[in-house]
Amino acid sequence: MDLVIKFNLFQQYQFEAVIHLAAESHVDRSIASPLDFIYTNIVGTANLLNAARAIWADNMNDKRFYHISTDEVYGALGATGAFVETTPYAPHSPYSASKASSDHLVRAYHDTFGMPNVISNCSNNYGPNQFPEKLIPLFINNILHNKPLPVYGQGLNVRDWLYVEDHAKAIDVIFHKGKNGETYNIGGNNEWKNIDLIKNLIQIMDEELGRPEGTSLALITYVKDRAGHDLRYAIDATKLKTELGWEPSIKFTEGFRLTVKWYLNNEQWLKNVTSGNYQKYYEAMYGNR
Repeated sequence: MDLVIKFNLFQQYQFEAVIHLAAESHVDRSIASPLDFIYTNIVGTANLLNAARAIWADNMNDKRFYHISTDEVYGALGATGAFVETTPYAPHSPYSASKASSDHLVRAYHDTFGMPNVISNCSNNYGPNQFPEKLIPLFINNILHNKPLPVYGQGLNVRDWLYVEDHAKAIDVIFHKGKNGETYNIGGNNEWKNIDLIKNLIQIMDEELGRPEGTSLALITYVKDRAGHDLRYAIDATKLKTELGWEPSIKFTEGFRLTVKWYLNNEQWLKNVTSGNYQKYYEAMYGNR
């Protein structure tokens, strides 16, 4: 969607707010095709900002441009500590670099043009309807069909996982109560090594599928690590809790099993989204591993 179309939509509907979630978001794809991420995440964000500014220029009162971003813009952590809102940016992939660039643009439009903006940076999401290029739905689908589970390196990379409904609730709180010009980190306080997460998923899947416990462990296949793979992310969401009163409500054990059950109860959806071009993507990413 180019700038003219965006401007026409703003002009026609006189939007008073934007919640900007649209993005190319898969690191593997960004390595394979960086320019797609630059166009969507950077140029796309600039187009939205320009359209909003053009329509709101005469009166920015009660307007809001809310930009949703990622914890990956902060780079990688060591064994301890967590990202806070003032952590310096240090992206290591085309995806995270493109999101960092879009964050900077949003802040620049606030500081330069007075646009009423707010940003949030969130940890890894999981839950229903997630496209199976992401780890959890990808592995659910592969376990279901007894396909190899490609684990980067030794599976020691650590991520903080948040159930998608909790993220949606955080977005609602920040949209209505957040302060213009501020950034809020959203996290699940729920760190897992990839290999431990995968083994937990295997346990639940084998149970739900009626397979003997541990059957699907044999599907684990260690593959060459991803280029520029950050070892650990962790979010400190203290600011969001103390200032706006949000904290996660879904325990991981509950959310993880709900997620598995959703995919198993929606196999036709899973089949539909993994047909056609998805097969070409999968072969390109994992076919030789």
